[in-house]
Amino acid sequence: MKKKDVPQFDELMDPTIQALKRLGGSASIDELVPEMVRLLSLPQDVAEIPHGATGRTELEYRAAWARTYLRKAGFLENSERGIWALTPQGSQAASVDGRQIAREISKQFQSDREAEETTGEAGVQEAVAAVTWQDRLLAVLQAMDPIAFERLCQRILRESGFTEVDVTKRSGDGGIDGHGTIRLGGLISFNVLFQSKRYKGNIGPDTVRDFRGAMVGRADKGVIISTGGFTLEARREATRDGAPPVDLIDGRLLAEKLKELKLGVRTNLVEHVDVLEDWFKSI
Repeated sequence: MKKKDVPQFDELMDPTIQALKRLGGSASIDELVPEMVRLLSLPQDVAEIPHGATGRTELEYRAAWARTYLRKAGFLENSERGIWALTPQGSQAASVDGRQIAREISKQFQSDREAEETTGEAGVQEAVAAVTWQDRLLAVLQAMDPIAFERLCQRILRESGFTEVDVTKRSGDGGIDGHGTIRLGGLISFNVLFQSKRYKGNIGPDTVRDFRGAMVGRADKGVIISTGGFTLEARREATRDGAPPVDLIDGRLLAEKLKELKLGVRTNLVEHVDVLEDWFKSI
């Protein structure tokens, strides 16, 4: 299978709308993309074609552009927590014409670009759009020494409420890099094993199965932390019925967690809060 077998972004706009309707009007990307795969009956090998070394699939990349255009056109909105939802316009639309939306929004992008050029800001804006802070952060993480990256994962778990977090790298141990304990509500505790992977591509289901095999009899849960991504099959394997659960932290989620914990990431904001009364009326 080749990239040409993956639907173009304009062909993914209507499936995005339909998938969100099936999911109740809102969804995370991890819920939305698999639902689109089911809706389109895409072969697994097409859905898993990688988009370079970004850790995302080509489908995920094109679906992201589809969401961007739909948001600009007023059909979608997204929250800071990465949840995408239909607007009233999106909920009322029986279907959308992706090609028409692409043409209209492309004209809008062109108009915005010409306006920026008159102020000399176009080059800066395009550079910012091309390389996000997440991309820069992931490049730094992928260049780290493996032992240093394990220590960073240890720090992240501690900052997230884990105790007794140890890095215990052992050869032939199913990729287990360490363990910790998380206590819920001050009453119930769980032993958790973790694996850290500095990776640029997408991790497949074999890694999840091997890790789970090493967990048996040793922990209640497992966590794989990666600077790359996970294939859809890997995500299904991680939540397979009857098997110990394995939580998957991909590069994008890892970047957001570092931002949340203020570990190596600083956010400069001037907060201005608007109350959108019409939004509440549309619920």
